[in-house]
Amino acid sequence: MKKIQILGTGCPKCHELAENAEAAAKELDIAYELVKITDVGEITAFGVWMTPALAVDDAVKCAGEVPDVEKIKTMLEG
Repeated sequence: MKKIQILGTGCPKCHELAENAEAAAKELDIAYELVKITDVGEITAFGVWMTPALAVDDAVKCAGEVPDVEKIKTMLEG
């Protein structure tokens, strides 16, 4: 099971990233757990200074952007 982590304070871009990540996981038909991390201390512990950010299994895949579903699918497969 993949752990998809959305790092951000809950802004509209954070919600968009979460929606795109869920759509990507569903299109790939993979088992996943979506975790939203909103605590600034936890976010910076990932080494992230710009949100929103996406991590997969505790590895940051992107920060400061909202990739589209297709791009997220490649991050989930890799």
